[in-house]
Amino acid sequence: MSKRFDVTALGELLIDFTQNGMSEQGNPVFEANPGGAPCNVLSMLSRLGRKTAFIGKVGNDGFGKQLTEAIKEVGINAEGLLYDDEVHTTLALVHTLADGDRDFSFYRNPGADMNLNENELPTDLIKDAKIFHYGTLSLTDEPVKSATHKAVATAEAEGLLRSFDPNLRPPLWKSLDDAKREVDWGLQHCDVLKISDNEITWFTGLDDYDEGIAYLRKNYPDIKLICLSLGPDGSRAYYKDVRVEVKPFLQKETIETTGAGDTFGACVIDGVLEEGIDNLDAEKLTRILTFANAAASIVTTKKGALRVMPDRATVEAFIASFKG
Repeated sequence: MSKRFDVTALGELLIDFTQNGMSEQGNPVFEANPGGAPCNVLSMLSRLGRKTAFIGKVGNDGFGKQLTEAIKEVGINAEGLLYDDEVHTTLALVHTLADGDRDFSFYRNPGADMNLNENELPTDLIKDAKIFHYGTLSLTDEPVKSATHKAVATAEAEGLLRSFDPNLRPPLWKSLDDAKREVDWGLQHCDVLKISDNEITWFTGLDDYDEGIAYLRKNYPDIKLICLSLGPDGSRAYYKDVRVEVKPFLQKETIETTGAGDTFGACVIDGVLEEGIDNLDAEKLTRILTFANAAASIVTTKKGALRVMPDRATVEAFIASFKG
C-alpha cells in the first residue's frame, strides 16, 4: 500500500536567533532564522524530493506564523502543526564560538513546543508515512513527552522504520541523568540512529568511538544502522559486520555549523529510503555518507539551516567538483 509521506517527524519548531554582524553602536545583531532539528531534517528531505510532514506546536504569535510559512515554503506538510494561545513560540539564541562550535541559550520555560498533548496527536500523519523521526527535545518535559511516546508506539504498531537523533542540548534538561535516561529510551525504539562524536562519548563514557558503538550495539541490538557524525573528521557508518568511514568536505567558506548534523541525518534517512534497511553494504554506505558529508558541508557556508538546504543536483555537483 502506498504511503502519503516518506517521513513524518515530531518535535520542536522554533526561532534560532543567529548572530549576523554588529550594529553601529557595537551591539550584536541577531537574525530570526526558522529552526528546530526535526524540521531541519524534513526540510533537507523535501529538497531531495521526499514527501514530509511535521507534528508539533508553536505559539499563536508572530513567530509561530513565521514558522508556519517557513515550513510550508520548503515543502513540509503543516497539517500537524498546532497553535498554543497561552504559551509563546520557543526561542533559541545561537552564539558562534571562535572554534566554529555553538553555544545555545533557550527561552523555553515553558515554550509552545513543550505543550503538545498526546490527545492532540494526529496519528494519521504517522500511520501514513514510511519512516518516523524523533529526537530528545520532545522528551524533556510533559505533556510533549507523553505525546512522543504515543507517536513512537504508533509508528511501531504500524511497522514503520524509526529514526532517532539524540541532539543533546544540556541547558534544556533538569539534569544530565534525566537526559541519559531519555536517550536510553530513544535508543530502545529506533532502527536508524544518527549520533555525534560528543554524544556517544557522553552517553557511553568511552573515548574510543568504535568501543562506544560496540557498547550501543550490545545494549541496543535492535538498532539496524548507526551513523556517527565526526564534524571536521567526517563520519562513520556501522551496519551488521560492516564499518565504513568517509572523509569530510572541508571548506574555507564555512561560517557556522548550525543545521549541519540535521542535514547529515536527513541524507542518511534519504539513503535508507533509496536502498532499504535490509541489504546495505560497504559500497552503498560509502555512497550515503559521501552525499551526507557533502550536503552538511554546503550548509556550513550558509546562515541558518531550514531555508538554505541544498537540492540533490547541487550536492552531486559539489561532490564532483570538490578539490579537497
